[in-house]
Parts: sequence; C-alpha cells; structure tokens
Amino acid sequence: MSQRRGLLILGSTGSIGTQALEVVRHTGEFEILGLSAERSWQTLVEQAVEHGVRRIALADADAAARAAEAWTDGEVLSGAEGLVRLVVESQADLVLNALVGSAGLGPTIATLGEGIELALANKESLVVGGELVTALAEATGAAIVPVDSEHAALHQLLSGRAPGSVRRLTITASGGPFRGMSREQLRDVSVEQALAHPTWSMGGKITIDSATLMNKGLEVMEAHHLFGTPYEDIDVVVHPQSLIHGLVQLADGAMLAHVGPHDMRIAISYALHHGESVDLPIEPVDLTAAGTLSFEPVDLETFPCLRLAREAALAGGTAPCILNAANEVAVHAFLSSRIPFDGIPAVIDHALQSLGSAQVRSFDSLYEADRLARAAAEEAVGARA
Repeated sequence: MSQRRGLLILGSTGSIGTQALEVVRHTGEFEILGLSAERSWQTLVEQAVEHGVRRIALADADAAARAAEAWTDGEVLSGAEGLVRLVVESQADLVLNALVGSAGLGPTIATLGEGIELALANKESLVVGGELVTALAEATGAAIVPVDSEHAALHQLLSGRAPGSVRRLTITASGGPFRGMSREQLRDVSVEQALAHPTWSMGGKITIDSATLMNKGLEVMEAHHLFGTPYEDIDVVVHPQSLIHGLVQLADGAMLAHVGPHDMRIAISYALHHGESVDLPIEPVDLTAAGTLSFEPVDLETFPCLRLAREAALAGGTAPCILNAANEVAVHAFLSSRIPFDGIPAVIDHALQSLGSAQVRSFDSLYEADRLARAAAEEAVGARA
C-alpha cells in the first residue's frame, strides 16, 4: 500500500464528520492527524482514542478544559485560535472542514493559506468569504473540492468540460418537510416538525435551513464561487425523491444528471479522494424500485429565504455575510422557541434592510459585518418575542 495521506477532520462529531470517519475506516488510505468539535468533548475524545489521534481542538473553552482533564494522552487546543493552530501545525495533506456556520471561515482561510487541499462541507466559508476565499486558493494553489451532495455531483459532471460547453447548472432540493404547504400553514409549525426531514439525516441548523430552503440559497452562492457560474445560470428545482443531485445543461441542449442514493458517504469519499470513485459499501439506486422521478418549481412566496439569498448574492459585497449571520441567529432563536418558523425570514430581512451592503476590502470587514448582522438580528428577535 502507498503511504497514507495525512487528514485533519474539523467537526468530526457531527453528521458529516462521523460519516467521514466511516469512509476512512473502510478505505484505510488516511492517517488522521487531528480532530475537532464545538463542544462534544466526550465523543471527540472517544474518536481520538479509536483513531490514535494525539491532538484535538474544541471551540468551546469549557468543553476543552473538561477534555484536557479527562484525556491525558494527547493535547487539547481551545477556541477559534485552537482550531487555526490545529490546521497550520498539523502537516496535513488534506483538511475536511465540516464545521457548521461562519465558524468554519477561519479554519478555511488557515487551510488555504497553508496551501493545503480543502474538502469543503462548510458552505458558509464561500457564502461569507466568496471571492476572497477563492482568490486565496488560487494564490496558494490549494484545491477546493466540495462535499455537499449537490456540488459534488456538479463537480463530477463538469470535470474535464470546457467552460463554453456548459449553459446552466441546476441544484435539486427535496423541498423539506413542508413541501406543498402554504405560508399560512407554516405559521404554527413546531420545531419537531421542522426537524423531521423526509430524506436526509443532518444536524439541527442544516435541517432547519433545508425546511426554509435557505440551504438552497447558500448552495447557489457556493456553486457560483466554486464553478465561476453567473447567478442567472444557476437554477433550483424541487425533486422530492432526492435521487438526482445535480443537473448540467450543455450548450447543445443535452442535459446530464448525477443519480445516486441519498447517502453522504458518496460525496465525502469523492472529496477525500480528490474526485476519484472508490469502492464503498453502498447499494446503488434501483431505478425500477424508485419509480417516478418528479420535479417542481420552488414556491418563493411560501419559502422567501431562497429569494432573500438570491437578492443578497446579486447585491454582493457584505450582503451574503449579513444574510448568513442573521440566518444563524434566526435559526437558533427558532430552535429555542423564541420566534415562530415564519419569523426566520423576517429576522433576516430586517438585518439586510438595516445594514445594506458595503464593499468587502478584507476578511476583517467580513468579521465586522458578521458582528453587526448578529446584533441587528438579535434586535429583530427581541422585537418579536
């Protein structure tokens, strides 16, 4: 066997991270050099022991202190600075960033700044960082390979194709748990109902983003930055069966589709192996059992988050950063029962209207926009409480 590649997994206790560890165990091609979590220190320590990892990081300082007290066989790093240290001192060949939210931006910058290949599951890095992140990757020569099922599908479909041969990209959406409902019906939905995704098993924040369709808005921005495709050439279509993950329309009118089971290990493995397909213990789609595959337009009246995301994307500057920060605040407020489900787009809209969009001059300007957006969003949440 050839020498194993050094891999660092950020967010290893979450859904993507734990499935990535499954892929690593199956292939045996990687040496895990470090793991991180936000605050799930007990699970993180168990993972470190299982995989022989000597260095971990926890974003939450209290969780890091508990881990350091309980686990004396390695080093525990703490906070945002600890996450960055874990990256720059790891000597990894590849970093999987599966952190949730804008907290993933700093480690993404650190990874690309070191010229390390990045398997990116943290879409917020591109939503918030946009051109600055892609420019940094180009400057250091570090590749960014997407982990999202939709973007992994598009990446595979676009591989080796000349830019002029592609006309449009289409991202599919399951429609979430509230597909077909009216805006009035959504006013009284519960947290439990919003977390009951029909096809995918994900963390709380991502599941709520799927229910509001904000997830698709973030994915449109991610596709724009990953593939250099103009926003007007990126579509979103509802596909309830979640078997077609991406579509590429060619210049001659033909359309290519990526079909596969709803199993994130496929996209994770694709990113870890830099676009190569390897053997996985996954049953392929049985088309005869799947039956009819259906497609529907997105109802932007009922799900205004996708509209807000597109408007922020077209406005550019700090608007996507403001949208993302306000959405994180609003989703947390909904999960803690401080606002109703339809309060999420209202809070986001308030932050966007209050702050507008400013030019992005550096990463520091993004961090400041993030701070201001969170304050504006909290103000809107308080006004609705």
